[in-house]
Amino acid sequence: MLIWMASSRHYDQDSFEHACRDRGSTHQFVFAPEPLNRRTARLTQGCEAVCAFVNDELDASTLQQLADQGIRAICLRCAGSNNVDLQAARQLGLRVLNVPGYAPESVAEFTLALLLNLCRHLQQSQLRVRQNNFDLSGLVGVQLHGKTAGLVGTGRIGSATALLLKALGMTVLAHDPHATNPELTSAGVRYVGLTELLQNSQVVTLHCPLLPATHHLINAQTLTQLPKGALLVNTGRGGLLDTGAVIEALKTGHLGGLAIDVYEKEAGLFFTDHSNSIVGDDLFERLLTLPNTVVSGHQAFLTDVALMEIAGTTLDNLDQVERKEPSSNDLLR
Repeated sequence: MLIWMASSRHYDQDSFEHACRDRGSTHQFVFAPEPLNRRTARLTQGCEAVCAFVNDELDASTLQQLADQGIRAICLRCAGSNNVDLQAARQLGLRVLNVPGYAPESVAEFTLALLLNLCRHLQQSQLRVRQNNFDLSGLVGVQLHGKTAGLVGTGRIGSATALLLKALGMTVLAHDPHATNPELTSAGVRYVGLTELLQNSQVVTLHCPLLPATHHLINAQTLTQLPKGALLVNTGRGGLLDTGAVIEALKTGHLGGLAIDVYEKEAGLFFTDHSNSIVGDDLFERLLTLPNTVVSGHQAFLTDVALMEIAGTTLDNLDQVERKEPSSNDLLR
């Protein structure tokens, strides 16, 4: 099959070419840096499938254009599908497949890295040292051992994160309305309601999907339920946070710190070099000025193991599309 890969970067090309060589796969890719949306859909002419990423815009209009050009499958090289109009895809007879899980430890480790960076002021420390300033004033950190962490979402990533935090000597609470992981409960993780979790956690990390029910899960009201000075980490989806409300909580000091790898308006911003231009998002720019924030550009997934697992599962999905076989990764099954 000929597949148009949207929003591709050199690491995507390297991992997919490597996986194709290892498998002897006959699939061919058009590696396109352009995002997939209604304006770029025409570029997929002649392909049978597209491979899309988290910020590609697969709304009804885009999907109609793809179907009109002979595209028969949307293969997402990610777990989330909130950027795809699944109802429109079903009506058009398009298959939509994802990569439901890949190297959850990679994201869990990055979550921990963000948290440690935040609670030990590593950004500020590094800036000072590079200026030969070794004064420790203002760098008093927060010890995690003995504190309580609350995890929202205990899928593979949330569960891996919970075990890391337990290893640090933290008490871990969890909230997940869909499933209880017995491995976590046997490790001492206690499942509670969301309100109880927020009220009793000095650290909160988010690992749930972005759904209508979870959009702006952390908002002006839920932020007031956190203990004063609590730390918040989001490596899930940007839309889980009401960014404006979070900034206000940071400014008042009620929220002690924020570390994010995702942002609700990241489409068109992340994965692109804007160093020679002005970013027009005032909310995001305001966030960057706050000293008690750590922001990264959606890189929690970006490890050697994760990239190879993403490529491998995507190739499996494409094989099943080509052979017209069912797949457990088909979101419309």
